[in-house]
Amino acid sequence: MIKVLIHGYLGTMGQWVKEMIDPEEMYVIPFDVLSQSETVLKNYNNIPDFDVIIDFSHYSLIDNLIEFALERNKPVVICTTNLSQETQEKIEIASEHLPIFQSGNMSLGINVMLTLASHAAAILKDFDIEIIEKHHNQKIDAPSGTAKMIVDAVNLGKDMPIVYGRSGDTGKRQREIGVHAVRGGTIVGEHHLIFAGEDEVLEIKHQAASKKVFAQGAIAAGKFLMRKNPGFYNMSDLVKEYLNVL
Repeated sequence: MIKVLIHGYLGTMGQWVKEMIDPEEMYVIPFDVLSQSETVLKNYNNIPDFDVIIDFSHYSLIDNLIEFALERNKPVVICTTNLSQETQEKIEIASEHLPIFQSGNMSLGINVMLTLASHAAAILKDFDIEIIEKHHNQKIDAPSGTAKMIVDAVNLGKDMPIVYGRSGDTGKRQREIGVHAVRGGTIVGEHHLIFAGEDEVLEIKHQAASKKVFAQGAIAAGKFLMRKNPGFYNMSDLVKEYLNVL
């Protein structure tokens, strides 16, 4: 039985993870961080023993979470996005001592999309690239972490500037990647990648019907880490391992 600490337990995604966990494989420790004050670390010290952390919280809490994971010497799955460069560096340094899994999107479909995107970008070198992401009206960060992952997948030489939205007289389009964010209603998550060439357009689209897919991916990542040595892992590593057992 794997004992799971859900960081962000009372949040929407935390509750989805709790709902999707198989009680015959995992046990959830009902603890949550409710503030960013000094009581956070005090509460951390009161947590019973566990095997792995699954994080769906807030970017402002990740630094403390990494310190806590190092203190307890426990693996952690980080699903929170919009992290600062400083926090990202702390995560990567911590991965020298702990197994850490991080992804801006935990769905299998999105990660297949990323693979297709990189192959398409390598072939359609003269096509214009636009990315449109859509999410519910409660989402805080824009563009989404997934949109940024798609940018990385298509910006192969890392030499194309990113243009976030457009307004006014933008002039003739340059060799760039356009990124646009839509926020409204209860949209779970849609990502459109558009390659626009002369007289033809290729579009790759992923749509999540519910947040269940992200919870399932996070749970799979938690199980994955239980078998791993210290290191920095992502969905590509999990997908490769999954394919190897088929």
